[in-house]
Amino acid sequence: MKVYVLVEDYSGYESPFLAQHGVSFLVEKDGKRILFDTGQSAEPILHNMKLLGIEPSSIDYVFLSHCHYDHTGGLLGILKAVGRRIPVIAHPEIFRRHFTMSPYLRSVGIPFRRAEIEELADLYLTPKPLEIVEGIRSTGEVRSREEFERGHLQVYTIKNGQVQEDTIMDDMSLVAKTPEGLVIISGCSHAGIVSIVRHAIRLTGEKRVRAVIGGFHLIDASEERIERTVREFLELGVKEVYTGHCTGLRAEAAFLKAYGERFRKLHSGMVVEFEGD
Repeated sequence: MKVYVLVEDYSGYESPFLAQHGVSFLVEKDGKRILFDTGQSAEPILHNMKLLGIEPSSIDYVFLSHCHYDHTGGLLGILKAVGRRIPVIAHPEIFRRHFTMSPYLRSVGIPFRRAEIEELADLYLTPKPLEIVEGIRSTGEVRSREEFERGHLQVYTIKNGQVQEDTIMDDMSLVAKTPEGLVIISGCSHAGIVSIVRHAIRLTGEKRVRAVIGGFHLIDASEERIERTVREFLELGVKEVYTGHCTGLRAEAAFLKAYGERFRKLHSGMVVEFEGD
């Protein structure tokens, strides 16, 4: 199994790859390719794919981790480049109105209407875990969330005409089984990265965690929460950490200190390979 970092906030040192605030991974296993999130726009992803020698037409599935624009904005452009109808897997509430009021009222959700996507692809919307290819499934909703990870993002939605806090229940991840344990891939970890890891272990029955990849959304977290997260990772036996995007410099430094060479900062163009089944 391979994970290609198609776009990330950081492009690396003296790199020809483009960076963008957002995330897009390509997960490859047994000849099938799952595009995990689509950044803010398609252009840097398509540029980086060309450098990596990846044809858009080789993408078999798209998985959207949650509604935010920096994970969904490139979707239409990517689907047009793929050139055929493929499944797009996401949560049923991904098209809800999702916005912030700080510093002003603005939408931060998916910037397309459902009908625009359905013109190009087939939607598979479910809050439940879904096996996409053998050995790789979505986590579904992560309802059991650690108390210390229940932060307040100051994002909102409208239900029955009432403005209410949005708990981002559409936040889902991918989990893959490898001979050395689970590989867990997250977009922003709004459900809490420790909660996601524990959920993946319960879901699969596999206690060994080979690697956790993605944004951990600790950029504004307290030192206490960062330290607790790193400690929980070590206690859970997570072997390797690959993180960036919304994780934040302080949290990345804490993981680097704890994990040493088993920590890698994500960057556009990175390729991570794991043993297959």
